[in-house]
Amino acid sequence: MEIFIVAVFILGYLAITVEHTIKIDKLVPALLMMALAWAGVTFGLDGFTQWFDSHASALMNGENGTENFALMGHEAKLHVMENTLLHHFGKTCEILIFLIGAMTIVEIVDHFHGFSTIKSFIRTNKKRTLLWIIAILAFILSAIIDNLTATIVLITILRKLLSDSKDRIWFAGMIIIAANAGGAWSPIGDVTTTMLWMGGKVSAMDLFAKLIIPSIICMVVPTLIASFSKAFKGSFELPPESEFSNKRGPLMLYLGLGMIVFVPIFKTITHLPPYVGMMLSLGIVALVAEIISARQFTLSYAGAGKEENDDDVADRGEGGGHHESPTFRALTKIEMPSILFFLGILMTVAALESLGLVFNFGQSVSASMHTDVFVMLLGFGSAVIDNVPLVAASMGMFQNEMDHHVWHFIAYAAGTGGSMLIIGSAAGVVAMGMERISFFWYLKNISWLALAGYVGGAVAYILMNPM
Repeated sequence: MEIFIVAVFILGYLAITVEHTIKIDKLVPALLMMALAWAGVTFGLDGFTQWFDSHASALMNGENGTENFALMGHEAKLHVMENTLLHHFGKTCEILIFLIGAMTIVEIVDHFHGFSTIKSFIRTNKKRTLLWIIAILAFILSAIIDNLTATIVLITILRKLLSDSKDRIWFAGMIIIAANAGGAWSPIGDVTTTMLWMGGKVSAMDLFAKLIIPSIICMVVPTLIASFSKAFKGSFELPPESEFSNKRGPLMLYLGLGMIVFVPIFKTITHLPPYVGMMLSLGIVALVAEIISARQFTLSYAGAGKEENDDDVADRGEGGGHHESPTFRALTKIEMPSILFFLGILMTVAALESLGLVFNFGQSVSASMHTDVFVMLLGFGSAVIDNVPLVAASMGMFQNEMDHHVWHFIAYAAGTGGSMLIIGSAAGVVAMGMERISFFWYLKNISWLALAGYVGGAVAYILMNPM
């Protein structure tokens, strides 16, 4: 049955990798392989001779205080499987609820045109200067609102500054590198760092302290090299200021970003799981948004007959139902396909981990090569294979203590390695769709810059944190 489960994982993962070719969204194979993998675990339960105790982080082989799984009866094995499934589902849901909260805050900010405020920071018509401004903004924003959202926001702003798509794709390529580098050093900047943080592998402060310099190098090196290229020479014409701006946009932007940054602080103070702090932050942002919207509705109603713009109408709602509130609108716009994809992937890896397959693979890797070499290869692998299952698997391979060297290096490698191919990260995939960037154009013009940044940051990390 182990062969069946591994085959399901391989075939499902292959379908995820070629989703653009087969035209099937990656959440479909992710959910199918999750269900089939756990069904395989159930049907083959009596035939398994080993089981990985996720609570004790050890194989149940009768050693180190564990029971011997091979000697258990059917009912006892079934009880162990149910507890393991519940454990993994609970840990997975912690991550998903956290992500839902963060996505909703971002959508509420966007409802009030909060991200348009960022455009006011750009006061140049020099391409080279714009490159550095965009790269720095991507690096900082991705650490707060995650690399995917930061990429979407900045490419949207670029469209309002640069009319020529041939110019924009160069900037979009550099945004991918900077956003992935920025997400690596923050516990809320990338799904993989969030997984490591919520899984008790890294702490927020140590992640920042150990990875901020390598991440900066990963962003600065390719940006510096690119700034001397022909694509970023010369100037461009700034468009006229014609876009409507919501006067409450800056307030919601700073409130939203501030409340997301508050989450690690809340966890440090209370020692509660991060999703609790994210729900608190979401509640505060939603409360302010509802108060603002209610006030706009009151003013609009009192001033009936006066001219209203579309945003006033949207905020007050036609009919005044709760479904017109900014919070409800935000909840309808979050990326539920991504949430379900993460559910499928994480629970499938949990099935492999429960059978001890991931643990045994980790032991084999440790015996055959240096850990740093393996992590470096993991970074290269994340350019081809989604980094979420890679990190999920690595969390089951290594049993090192919290804030160990290996966990920070995995966070860096998985977070930044995906920049080497445009399909290697969520930021790259969304940029590919928004600006119609071809795989081979990116491979020719941007991949080598991403490689230089990745290697530069990795070398810096290894020199700063020798084994």
